[in-house]
Amino acid sequence: MLAFLGGCASGPHGAPDFFTDPGITAFFAADWEVHYNSSRTGIRLIGPKPLWARPDGGEAGLHPSNIHDNAYAVGAVDFTGDMPVILGPDGPSLGGFVCPAVVVQAELWKLGQLRPGNSVRFKRLALGEARALEAAQELFVETLAPPAARAVREAGAGVPADAVAHRIAEAPGRTGVTYRVSGDKYLLVEYGPMVLDLNLRFRVHALMHWLAARRPAGIVDLTPGIRSLQVHYDSASVTTRALLDLLTRAEDELPSIGDMEVPSRIVHLPLAWDDSQTRLAVQKYMQSVRRDAPWCPDNIEFIRRINGLAGVDDVKSIVFDASYLVLGLGDVYLGAPVATPVDPRHRLVTTKYNPARTWTPENAVGIGGAYLCIYGMEGPGGYQFVGRTVQVWNRYRQSASFRDGKPWLLRFFDQIRFYPVSEERLAGMREDFVHGQFDIAIEPVTLRRREYNEFLQANAGDIARFKRRQQEAFEAERERWRVAGQSEWAADAPVLETAPDSGLELPPGARAVASPVSGSVWKVLVEPGDHVAAGAPLAIIESMKMELAVHAPAAGTVFEVFRGKGSAVSAGEALLVITVDRKEVE
Repeated sequence: MLAFLGGCASGPHGAPDFFTDPGITAFFAADWEVHYNSSRTGIRLIGPKPLWARPDGGEAGLHPSNIHDNAYAVGAVDFTGDMPVILGPDGPSLGGFVCPAVVVQAELWKLGQLRPGNSVRFKRLALGEARALEAAQELFVETLAPPAARAVREAGAGVPADAVAHRIAEAPGRTGVTYRVSGDKYLLVEYGPMVLDLNLRFRVHALMHWLAARRPAGIVDLTPGIRSLQVHYDSASVTTRALLDLLTRAEDELPSIGDMEVPSRIVHLPLAWDDSQTRLAVQKYMQSVRRDAPWCPDNIEFIRRINGLAGVDDVKSIVFDASYLVLGLGDVYLGAPVATPVDPRHRLVTTKYNPARTWTPENAVGIGGAYLCIYGMEGPGGYQFVGRTVQVWNRYRQSASFRDGKPWLLRFFDQIRFYPVSEERLAGMREDFVHGQFDIAIEPVTLRRREYNEFLQANAGDIARFKRRQQEAFEAERERWRVAGQSEWAADAPVLETAPDSGLELPPGARAVASPVSGSVWKVLVEPGDHVAAGAPLAIIESMKMELAVHAPAAGTVFEVFRGKGSAVSAGEALLVITVDRKEVE
């Protein structure tokens, strides 16, 4: 079994805010198993249950791993519920889960060597060590003469950085700021307390424009979240200390956001409510990930229950009445928005899947925490489904909706409003939309911070009553989980690397058919007694985010099936036995 030792710098979400100190120690001491549902998007890991420092994520979701969405670093170890996932090069750029560590730049190459059953252990590095490793790696590429390991260690000697690099305390007229280390290439700037407050998003917008106007050397990219801005920087051009000095100086120079206004658009999107593809994704999740999840088999009923609503029609009414303000893009993938209703009385709060789904249909619409997302492509995900809409990313052509050379539909501060359509009608819209034969209605407007705050003040009493009822339902749901034993999710058993079965007693002329990979049996296509042709598909294995067919090695009759639908299998493990036709043997 391959043992992978991955060098990590601190992630933005460590102890004591999110994990306990013993929890962080346990994370770095554990040997983690690579799960079969891993790929370039993310490497899922199986190991000990994390030790959380808080009971839940509040408005961000019921589970303590849930946070208000922020940008992710490549290589971040992202806890999607209780399961950590190393985010790969095809992973999401934004999301709502905590990340206690980030694989450093010089160690990212190791991720491509991993396969199911491998063992992973993380080693905590100081930022100086990470930079020394990267410099040594670049020197090796140039000279093909690697420096001595001891020299690298000495060059980068230091104490690993804490998750929080610096804080500016809140004061009258001044918003508090927290600067969080996110590996060796990123800093996360967070504003205010961990609550959903659109005023904080205005502040993030002001900082992003301040930096963009000055174009300081060494900054590669800026990615806003709900109450944060991730600064991706080149550590060879600017030190972390110098970057912190720049960012703290910005707080003294930023203009007031009191009368701030931003361009906005009202974007009208069709929505097929509770469609067949999102229901299929729930079924796949129940079969191959977690059958006993409280949100299964009906996500919409779960949303109703956790928000204390009388019926599922109330969920539907709120979703279609709401105006969802786009606060971030790239949440999950490809221009996917993270949005929240402008009116707090429309903010349906849910938890996110624990662990996350392995498959989500393209342009599914889901709610997680107090946020809505439209998934830009097929892939994993964690929000509770409500339906499906048209594309938010167009890889084919520009049109009236996709313009200015951009393949993404939405912009920061857009307001999404849904209208109902049948699933059949949506299929036609989706076909026409990407080819410019159907366009959506878009209305330009202006979003004014002062008007928004006046609206909140005028409706404060009704908003408070709505949130009290919601919180009561939230607490009742948590108690139901505790009573039913669903608070503690038992992770999958470790995936073992095995050789093909050799101890089976087979009848004359019989052959065992094994799984080529570790995974989960998605479908068994045959039964004992069935006659199959050579090359005929016998079963479907779900692994590495793919569905792989297992074919008959020869014509024959199915003698016995060992592994049924939903079973976990290891590479080389026998799935079934066929007795080969005599003419095949001859």
